[in-house]
Amino acid sequence: MKRVIYITALLVTTVASLTSCRDNVEKETIVREVRVEKAEPVKVEAEEKEGILERTAKKVDGEVNKEIDKKIETIGDDN
Repeated sequence: MKRVIYITALLVTTVASLTSCRDNVEKETIVREVRVEKAEPVKVEAEEKEGILERTAKKVDGEVNKEIDKKIETIGDDN
């Protein structure tokens, strides 16, 4: 058992001494400038600006308005 402890201690000190004496390698950071050409902005129609929820909501509102108009016509005018 003493032999295992001595070997372990020897290995730990060897590893610690070898890793602590290493020279740190310094890396150079190279920064390159790149020119980016911007494309002209593309004109987007009003319908394309809206998201899917807004377009769906408009369709549903149109359908609901048609149903309401039908109900009003079936009830008739009280005057």
